[in-house]
Amino acid sequence: MAVELNNPEKRMLKIMQSENDRDWTVSELCDKTKFDDQAIIVGAGQGLVEKELATGTENEKTFWKLGKEGVKANSNGLLEMNLWEWVLSSEDTSMKSLQSSNIVEKHEVGIGVGLLKSLGVTLEGGCFIPPENKENITSILLERKGFLEFINSSEQGVLESELNNDMLNHFKNRKNLLTYTDEITRTWKITKKGLNISPKTLEEKMMIAEITPELLQGDSWKNAEFKPYDVSLESNTPLSGKPHPMQSLIERIRSIFLEMGFTEIDGDYVQTAGWNMDALFIPQDHPAREMQDTFYLSNPESIPIDDEILTQWKSIHEHGGDTGSLGWGGGFSKDIAQKGLLRTHTTVNTVKYISENPNKPCRVFGIGRVFRNESIDRTHLPEFHQIEGIIMEPGANLPMLVTTLKTFYEKMGYPEVRVRPAYFPYTEPSLEIEVKWRGQWLELGGAGIFRPEVTEPLGCSSPVLAWGMGLERLAMLVLGLDDIRQLYISDLEWLKSQPVL
Repeated sequence: MAVELNNPEKRMLKIMQSENDRDWTVSELCDKTKFDDQAIIVGAGQGLVEKELATGTENEKTFWKLGKEGVKANSNGLLEMNLWEWVLSSEDTSMKSLQSSNIVEKHEVGIGVGLLKSLGVTLEGGCFIPPENKENITSILLERKGFLEFINSSEQGVLESELNNDMLNHFKNRKNLLTYTDEITRTWKITKKGLNISPKTLEEKMMIAEITPELLQGDSWKNAEFKPYDVSLESNTPLSGKPHPMQSLIERIRSIFLEMGFTEIDGDYVQTAGWNMDALFIPQDHPAREMQDTFYLSNPESIPIDDEILTQWKSIHEHGGDTGSLGWGGGFSKDIAQKGLLRTHTTVNTVKYISENPNKPCRVFGIGRVFRNESIDRTHLPEFHQIEGIIMEPGANLPMLVTTLKTFYEKMGYPEVRVRPAYFPYTEPSLEIEVKWRGQWLELGGAGIFRPEVTEPLGCSSPVLAWGMGLERLAMLVLGLDDIRQLYISDLEWLKSQPVL
C-alpha cells in the first residue's frame, strides 16, 4: 500500500535520506528544507513517525534565572543577610530600632523576622538574640548569596541539573526570587522503511485543500494532489451563540399558549398587599404575609388604593359581603392592604386584569418573576418565575380547566397528567397538577376556580378558571436537573452542552 505524504513530509524525508545515520534537530531541518516556521518541521516529523518512516525523541530541560526579587537581592543583598549584618553590628537590636532603621522596607519586616528565626535567631523581649554558632548562619547566607550569583552569571539561565537541590528548593518557595523556562529539544532519525521510499514518491506536487471556482477555471488542478480527509475523525463542535435554556423555555411556553388562543399580559414587580393578597381573599393574619415569606418595602412603604375597593375587601374579609360567605371574621386593616411589597406570585396580574375587564370574556396568560423570602437550596430560590393563566367566560367549568392543562403539558412533551384535590384560599374547587416523570408523579402547580369572594368585588359575573406553576421546576424537568441553582450558575461548559429547546 502506497504511503500518502504531504509536501513538508516529502521534503523532510528527502533531506533525511541524504544522511541516514544521524539524528536531525529542528533547526537543522529548518535550514535544509528552507521552512522558516519550526511548527511545519514538528508537524511533518510527527507525520513521519506515525507512518513509521522516522523515529523521534524529545528531551526536556529546565533553565533557571533570577526573578524580579532575585535581581534585587543579587544587587542589594539578600533580605536575611542584610538583617543578620545589622544584628551583628548594632548595639540596639530591638524591633523598634529595626523599624526606624533603613535596613529594610516596612513591608519586609515581617518576612525578614521569619527568615532570621528559621536560621536560629530568637526574639526575646522585643530584641533579636543571635545563637552561639554565629559562623554557621554566616556560612549559610554566603552560600545563598553565591547561589544567586551563579544563576545570574548566565544570560540563558542555568540548567536545573547543575544546581544544588537544597538551595533550589529553598528559593522556589520564595516569591519572585527565581523563574524558570522549559526547553524541549526534538530530533528525528530516518528508519529503514523511510530509506526505501523512492525519490519519485518524494516529488512535491501542488496540494489542494479546498476546491474553489477560481481553481476550476484553470488547469493547475489537473496535476495537483488533493488533501485527503479522514471522515471517521471527530469534528470540532462549532461554538455559536444561543439563548439561555431558561429563555428558550420561556419562548417555548409562550408559543404554546399563543397557539392555544391565549393573550399574554404582564405587570409590575412592586405591588400592594391588597392586590397581592387581600384581593385573593387571603386573610390578613395568613402566615404567608409575614416577613419570613414576603419582601415588604421601605420605599415605597405604602401605595394608595382606591377607598371604594378597600371598603369592598374589608366587607368581604370581615363578613363575606354580599357573596353569601361568612368571610374570615375579625378586623381588616386598610393600612396593611396598602403596604408596598415585591409580588409573591403573578396571580396579582390576572386579578388586576379582571378588575379592568370584569365582563369581557378572555383567555390570558403571563410568565413573570416573583419574590419570596426563601432559604436557597436545591429546590428553592428567593427569586423565581411563575406561569399564570385564566379563562373567564360564561359556562367555564372544571373539566374545561383540566383539559386545558392536559393539552398544555402534552404539547410540552408530557402526555401523562393527573390532578388531585387541593386547598388554596382563593379557589374552590382547587386542585394540584402532576405529570409522570421518570416513573414518578411530580407536582408542578396549582389550579382551581376563583371563589366569589375574589370575583364579585371586581364586578365579574362569569366563572374564572385559574392556574399557576413554577417555571424553574418545569425547567428542571425538561433539562433533567437535580438542583435548581444550576440554572443560574455561569457554567459555560454546561450552557454549551444544552440543547436548543
